[in-house]
Parts: sequence; C-alpha cells; structure tokens
Amino acid sequence: MLDGVSAGYGGHEIVHNVSIEITPGRIDCVVGPNGAGKSTLLRAITRDAELLAGRIWLQGTEISQTPGNRLVSRGLAWVPQLDDVFNTLTVRENLELGGFLLPRRRVAARIEEMLELFPLLSRLTARVAGRLSGGERKLLAIARALMPSPSALLLDEPTAGLSPEMTNLVLRDQIPRLSESGVAVLLVEQRAIEAIEISARVHVMVSGAVRTSREAQELRGDWDELTRLFLGEE
Repeated sequence: MLDGVSAGYGGHEIVHNVSIEITPGRIDCVVGPNGAGKSTLLRAITRDAELLAGRIWLQGTEISQTPGNRLVSRGLAWVPQLDDVFNTLTVRENLELGGFLLPRRRVAARIEEMLELFPLLSRLTARVAGRLSGGERKLLAIARALMPSPSALLLDEPTAGLSPEMTNLVLRDQIPRLSESGVAVLLVEQRAIEAIEISARVHVMVSGAVRTSREAQELRGDWDELTRLFLGEE
C-alpha cells in the first residue's frame, strides 16, 4: 500500500501525494500520458527514486526505509522496462539467480514451475538471454522475478518495444495468469486500453498525481471519459 507518497530525483518532486492499495490476486494498473510520473512511482517503491514523503507498506509491514537490496526478501519483485535480464547467462541460469533466496533443493522445482507457467521458455533454457527476442526476454524477466514467490510484483511498461504478437501474449495471456496465482500486480503500461481490459482497478496519473482511481469496469468502453482524464480536464 502506498500512503501519501511523493517522490522524485535530487530533491525535485515528480510524484505528488499518491495513495494506492493493491491486493493479492488482483491487477491494478497505472496509466496516463507520457511524463505523468508513472515509472517514477514504481522507482520510489524500489528505492531507485527518492521517497520524499509518505509511507509504503507490504503485507502489513512498513518498507518505507527498507534498502532496495532487501526488498526481494520482504516479498517484493519488480521488472523494470530495461536491463531486466542478464544477457550473458542462459535462460536457466537467469532463473537460478532469481531463486538465490530459496533453499538450494527448492530451486530446480521452482524453475520447473516457472517453465510450466511460461511454456515458451521451456524450449529456450539453454539459450543465452542476449539472443532472445524482446518478448522472450520479457517473459524471462517476469519468470526470474517470480522465482522467490513474491507477494507483490511491479511491472514497468512490460510491452515496450514488443511486436504486436508478443504484446498480446504478454499483456493478455501471461500477466492475467500471474494474478490468478495469487500475487498482487501493480502494472504501469502505456497501452492504456489493453491494460484496463485486464485490470481490476485503474489509477490515472496526470502531472505526477493520481487524477482518479476507479474499478476498471467503470472505464471499459468509455474512451471519451478516459481521454478527458488523460487531458486533466474537469
């Protein structure tokens, strides 16, 4: 849960007083125009941006001051837009690294669970990640983030740069399956219409602030209303 979070870089505030609550087994999406502060909001949670005000909670424990390198052990996983896999390692080696917190005897079984969840990766386990397509890389990045069985997953623009086919696979097939597994998903996505279609709740950010938070079904099909919100009109 985010409670009154303000964040930015070098003391410059980009995100203003944002409160969002995510719950297990549900996808919440954050949409808005370019430059709205969506990615900065996620980076505030992961300590890649400065948390200037507010508090962050995960499963009832405050993590506002938890160092970024300890967040995985607290149950938080995140997939950034870029630099999301180790290019020189194979698919299997990337997954093994993702399971570094697991008991050694559990890693192999968890890898098999990820390959079952992401069947496209099952035939690529020996391939070096740098030779994967953009969509394959993104699936690997998500699978690696899920290796320690997090309670919450942050996804930053997972379809950026993907082909239409892979965009459809990632956004309409794989991400909905994540919420079905019980993880709480907070999705930042530029493809607003598609994101709303797979989400339970929508948070529209404009100029660094959440303009409105609504159940997704209220906005599905009402694209005139969504456009009005994007433009920041009353």
